Amino acid sequence: MKWVTWENVGVDRISSAWLIARFIDPEAEFRFIRKGERISEADGTPFDVPGVRLTHRRGHCTFCTILKEYELKDPVLDRLGAVIDAADTVHDLLPPPEAAGVDLIFRGLRKVTGDDFKALETGFVVMDALYRQLSDEL
Repeated sequence: MKWVTWENVGVDRISSAWLIARFIDPEAEFRFIRKGERISEADGTPFDVPGVRLTHRRGHCTFCTILKEYELKDPVLDRLGAVIDAADTVHDLLPPPEAAGVDLIFRGLRKVTGDDFKALETGFVVMDALYRQLSDEL
């Protein structure tokens, strides 16, 4: 299945793509479009783009929306969702301590990898590592 999001991926788009590839669609193919470009159904399932089903909702990140939409029940994914949400959105509450570091790493990933596909590839390694570490802690 094809999945579409805006180019210049950051923490929410990378982590959402990882969630899709690891837990929803292992054969996922990702495509990136320019910010503001129209998306048709033929392009694929859009995510983290304003106005689509899989995007920010009620002040929470797309990763959290995907968790709910696909009814993914996993305490590690819930904790990762809290970290990604705090890294990607502004909250008045005390964020998980990992959030600031995760945001910093993902902002830097796009800069050093050169393109969105490499950013996803590298970001998936970071997300796999976070998932593994949080699994050991829970």
